[in-house]
This record gives sequence, structure tokens and C-alpha cells, in this order.
Amino acid sequence: MFKFSKDAVYEKVAPGVERAVLVHDGAMMCVENRFEKGGVGALHSHPHEQITYVKSGVFEFNINGEKHIVKAGDTLHKLSGVVHGCVCLENGVLIDVFTPQREDFLK
Repeated sequence: MFKFSKDAVYEKVAPGVERAVLVHDGAMMCVENRFEKGGVGALHSHPHEQITYVKSGVFEFNINGEKHIVKAGDTLHKLSGVVHGCVCLENGVLIDVFTPQREDFLK
């Protein structure tokens, strides 16, 4: 299956944050999140396992109470049920992979 960036549909999910579901198949999902400086991914948890790749920008991430500054090229792993969130320090893009897919993103 091919999915092309020109076909991505972005939705505003928070001030300074927009998301596009790139591809999904039930067992897995890939999502692109665009952040403006100051955009917040509020602290939350979910039953899905998640890997985040920092495509660009700088972010402060909080994973289970542990905070770190991450930059382009860094990767984060969040286990099911772990509380996590971020603040964008410089405009950037995060690529998230979830397993299983996030049904709530498809509504």
C-alpha cells in the first residue's frame, strides 16, 4: 500500500497542533503531528503502545514523570497506560506509530 503526503488531511487537535492519520490497518497506525512553538500535547495515557520519532523541531517530553528535551532524530517509546505529553519548544513534526490503531483518531 502507498500513501502520499499530498493526500494527507490535517485536523486541528489543540492550539498550535494539527494531526494527519497517514496510514492504518487495524493492527498499526502511523500519524504525523505538526506543532507550532508553544503547542502542547496534553498529559494523557491510552492502552496503545506508541513510538514517536522526532522528524523536526525541539520538544520537552514528559513520560511517566521523567522529563527530557528531544530534537530531530530522537525516538521515544511509550508503553501501554503510561502517562505522557509534550511542549513544543521550536516548531516541529512528530511521527507516531501506534499498535493497535487509535480508533478514536478515525472518528
